[in-house]
Amino acid sequence: MALNYIWIAFFVIAFIVALVKLIFFGDVEVFPAILQSTFDTAKLGFEISIGLTGALTLWMGIMKIGEKGGVVAIMSKAISPLFTRIFPEVPKNHPVFGPMLMNFSMNFLGLDNAATPMGLKTMEGLQELNPDKKTATNAQIMFLVLNTSGLTLIPVSIMAYRASNGAANPADIFIPILLSTYFSTLAGLITVSIIQKINLLNKVVLAYLGTLTIIIVAALVYFSSIPQEQVTVISNVLASIILLGIVMLFILMGVKNKVNVYEALIEGGKDGFNVAIKIIPYLVAILVAIGVFRTSGALDYINDGFRWFFEAIGMNTDFVEALPVAWMKPLSGSGARAAMLDVYANPALGVDSFAGKVASVLQGSTETTFYVLAVYFGAVKIKNSRYAAGAGLAADFAGVVAAIIISYIFFY
Repeated sequence: MALNYIWIAFFVIAFIVALVKLIFFGDVEVFPAILQSTFDTAKLGFEISIGLTGALTLWMGIMKIGEKGGVVAIMSKAISPLFTRIFPEVPKNHPVFGPMLMNFSMNFLGLDNAATPMGLKTMEGLQELNPDKKTATNAQIMFLVLNTSGLTLIPVSIMAYRASNGAANPADIFIPILLSTYFSTLAGLITVSIIQKINLLNKVVLAYLGTLTIIIVAALVYFSSIPQEQVTVISNVLASIILLGIVMLFILMGVKNKVNVYEALIEGGKDGFNVAIKIIPYLVAILVAIGVFRTSGALDYINDGFRWFFEAIGMNTDFVEALPVAWMKPLSGSGARAAMLDVYANPALGVDSFAGKVASVLQGSTETTFYVLAVYFGAVKIKNSRYAAGAGLAADFAGVVAAIIISYIFFY
């Protein structure tokens, strides 16, 4: 129901803002612009869905090889001690833990194209355990909130954008982004655990979280010790080797267990194609609402309001120029990216300005919550998302606050 109210609110607020601009400011172009945005974003939603078809077909086919070859079962067993505690509704050693672990791993490495098919496969597995097929389960909500928190080890795409815009040190936002996403993920995990009454102080959970923390700290130490221009190169090579290594492992295990690898790939690929088609209406619906809200100018008024508030209480407002990235990030990945690039292109700011660096960290601090909810819930036809949006936004808020504070520590 939360998505229903949010979707309605986008349209209602956009219409009111546009009406005010027309009546009081004589803006005769706002309504035609909003109408045009509905066509543009509907087309964008369709194009994104079709664009996902190839990746979904390939990676869900690869996943099918992994299932039949026994790799997924091995992965499920390895991660089961942690997952059975934060996903108590899912039976121990359930096969769904395999694609779930891969999804988290791909997101951690910044491999979005590979992560989405694994995430959709996870949602299908969790849906099989769902007694009410129209309502999200606790396990589905926990999975999606952890997904939207966006824990990322190496923000390759953001470093590439900074490099292409002439940043002196494109990788200088690496550590702030890693820390921001870490706090965002912790906030999401804690929020959902409180609602679902999950004990995070369990020694097994603490052991896994401690191991993750050690990995992050080790990465920080290593990447801080090498020239920044090498960070992007090493991260790209490392991520590619890991991903292709997983593919090879699946194929070799399939051969070992006498699986017809090619037929398994085709079988899984057909499922991927069907999923891509199913998510079109859900994706179009949320993107159109976001487009209407953005085009009306509502986001600009929100930004101006925050600037006034922080100035009134005597706070430094240099970060406010980057806030459009924060507002857009939960709504639209492309919108947030455009807002970040707009800060880069602003002659008064630029890619190496404080606002430019804050915008970069904000872009990497979380995932696009409503996009993820629309795609993942749409794939399994969930209509009642319960508190998923609220918990996801709580993680987003923590990520934004952490990103701003950490940016002041590192860059101001």
